[in-house]
This record gives sequence, structure tokens and C-alpha cells, in this order.
Amino acid sequence: MKTVHIIGAGLAGSEAAWQIAQAGINVIIHEMKPKRFSPAHKNPDCAELVCSNSLRSDDFEHNAVGLLHEELRRAGSLIMACADETKVPAGGALAVDRDGFARLVTQKLSSHPLIQFSHEEITTLPDESWGDVIIATGPLTSESLAHAILDEVNEQSLSFYDAIAPVVYKDSINFDKAWYQSRYDKGDKFDYINCPLSKEEYYHFVEELLKAEKAEFHDWEKVNYFDGCLPIEVMAERGIETLVFGPMKPVGLTNPHSSEKPYAVVQLRQDNKEDTLRNIVGFQTKMKYGEQKRIFQMIPGLENAEFARFGGIHKNTFIKSPILLDSTLRLKSKPYISFAGQITGCEGYVESTAIGLLAGYFAVCRAQGKEALLPPQTTALGAMLNHLIDDTDIENFQPMNINFGIFPTIKGETTANGKFKKLKGMDRKEAYCKRALDDIKTWLENK
Repeated sequence: MKTVHIIGAGLAGSEAAWQIAQAGINVIIHEMKPKRFSPAHKNPDCAELVCSNSLRSDDFEHNAVGLLHEELRRAGSLIMACADETKVPAGGALAVDRDGFARLVTQKLSSHPLIQFSHEEITTLPDESWGDVIIATGPLTSESLAHAILDEVNEQSLSFYDAIAPVVYKDSINFDKAWYQSRYDKGDKFDYINCPLSKEEYYHFVEELLKAEKAEFHDWEKVNYFDGCLPIEVMAERGIETLVFGPMKPVGLTNPHSSEKPYAVVQLRQDNKEDTLRNIVGFQTKMKYGEQKRIFQMIPGLENAEFARFGGIHKNTFIKSPILLDSTLRLKSKPYISFAGQITGCEGYVESTAIGLLAGYFAVCRAQGKEALLPPQTTALGAMLNHLIDDTDIENFQPMNINFGIFPTIKGETTANGKFKKLKGMDRKEAYCKRALDDIKTWLENK
């Protein structure tokens, strides 16, 4: 029986392994944890998440990432099944107990009769004698393997920096100043804790952010942040009011402690199932730990906050997939090697899972000697894949979250009386989702 080797047991590698094993094919997962950890990872289990709400909106009727959730569920995703089983309250978002989620994924993979683990660091590109190989080492690929990949692809790669937000113990939050409320009262009112700032407090806070000591970089490192995950202090550098139109916007909230409307609000989201930890929403940072404690305790309600984890920063690396990979994610120069997950240039845990699922499906097709059927570009799976393999604008290739902007455009619809009706707002988003779910149903039936 054929065996597929998967390097890396993050979300993409775990999902690919599950899809392949469920099709009756042997899998060996090569994972360097727990012998070695990347700078951002601490948990020895598979599919480790950095923050609680990593899977984002679960609305599959109006939201692109929610649509991707639903497509993955219908495709038999291990990651989505485990996320649903370990979810915690977060309004309309899909948040999970991070440790419980990783533990469950590990249990599922470890108990599968066709999946084996080899706990070792792979430092060179496997040769052809390995057979089919999927590299799913993520954006934090170990230095040795990253250099081996770069040597093979002639340094056709990009890199950026990704920052993570701090987590505080909920019982250290001062509820004489803070309060529970979801924005516009969506979901359960206990999903978010809110800390208000007056205009004077906000301006002082931003002033201290700008003066704070930051993590230092080597002279040879070029910092190129991904806009979807900018450090809070980098956002502040763009203008004094930037944060009140971003993570500290005060809209949709009412402070029960005061009749005065807050000028800015910091929100904290549930980070574990027991709700003993809260993640400071949008506060990813590269500040030094002492500065984080000093500055974040300036926020009303967090003056006595105890930190379970400070924010941090790490370097992410990805390849120029449109140049290097074929339509089934195989490396053109070494077709027995495929890539999956964030190293391909998709951005986000859900997107990484999606590319892992597709890499697994393509490996199954190769093992069974049948032609792979690509998911339609009208689906979230197909749109994400097309972003990675479309070579029409290589120079501007950047990491991308799933969004309706990468789907084939829907401008309107023809009504019953034959007139064209232009779609806008929620109606247009609903049309994208309906079309995608119709098309994913057909793809799943035929693949």
C-alpha cells in the first residue's frame, strides 16, 4: 500500500493527514514537536492555535470565512469537527478552547489505524524515494528546512512578521470600570468584556504606545507586516485616531457605569472553555514584556491585570506559489513534493485548513490513479486555491485571507419580469454564499 509523508502537524498537515487516511491510504506525519518548538508555539499537541478566536465568523450566509467553515464541514473536515466540539461562546464567531481543541485533534490522529507519527525535525528536502510528500510546516518553518526550500526555489519567497495579542486572567479585571457586552448586543452578552477610555486617557495611551520599547530586529531583516495582523503600536503610528476606527472603536456599546459615552473601548474575548482567560482583541504587539504590562495596565479596568501570556512577534515565511506550484499544489521542479497551509501564501487558520484539505484530496487522487477535480472558483475552497495558483499578477502576490474580493464577481440578478437588479450589501454577500454552497454540493458529489 502507498504511503504519503506529511511534514508538519499544524492545521494544514493535520487536515491533510485525516483526508488521506480516511480514504484508506497510509500516512506518516513528521512533526518536530515536542523535541523542538518554534518561537511562537508551546503546546506539544497537533494543530496548536495562537489565539482563541482564530476561526473567526461562523456566518455562512453572509460572510466569506463562515462560508469556508461550512464548505469544510460538508467536505468532512477534521479541524472543523474538532472546533465545533470544543467551541466557547464568542457571539457570531467560532472560538475554541485552544488546548482542548489541539488535544482532540491529536487524539483523533493518533488513534487512526492508518496514521503514524515520527517525532523528528526534517532539515532537508526529501528525495524521490520517499514517494508522495506534503510540506505543511506553516509560516514558522524551521530554519534548516526553510533554507533547503529556498535553495530549491531560487529564493523566490516572501516574508512578513506576525504578532500575537496578550492574554489576561479574567478575575484580575476590575468590573467597577469594565462591563460585559457584545457589540450591538450580538450573541451572548458575556462574550466580550469592555474597558472604556475617555479622550484624555486614550490620547495618553497612544502617546505611551509610541514611546514604548519594541522588540529589536537584526540588521539584515526587512520588516514587512501583513495588514490583517498589524501590531497595535504600528497601527498607532499611522495617526492618533487610527485605533478608534480599528480595534478600539467605541460603537455599538453602552457603558453601564457612566452616562458619558467612551471615546475608545478595549474589548477582551474569551480565551478558554472555563472562561478564566481573556484575550485583548486586536492588541497583537511587538513591545517588550515590561512595556506591555506598564502600558496595558493604563487601560481602565486593567490597572491590576495579571497576564497569562504577553504578546509576541515572530517571522513568517511563504513561497511564491503562483510561480512554483501547479494546480494541485505540487512543486513544479519536484512534482512528488506538494505544499499546504500558510507556507503557500494563504493567510489564517481556516484558510490553512482549507488548503490542507485540498492537498490531502489531491494526494488521494494521485494514489488512486485518478484525475483531480478542482473545486469551482465560485466556492470558497476554489477561490482560495485559485489565489495560490493564478499566475496573472505574480508581482503583487501577497498572503490573503478568504474574502469575496477573490471570488468571481456577482453584480446582480435577473428578476422574474426580466429586469436586471443590482445587488448590494448583505444581498450581494448572500448571493455569493448561495452560489458557493450550490456549487460545492455539486463538486463534492462528483470528486
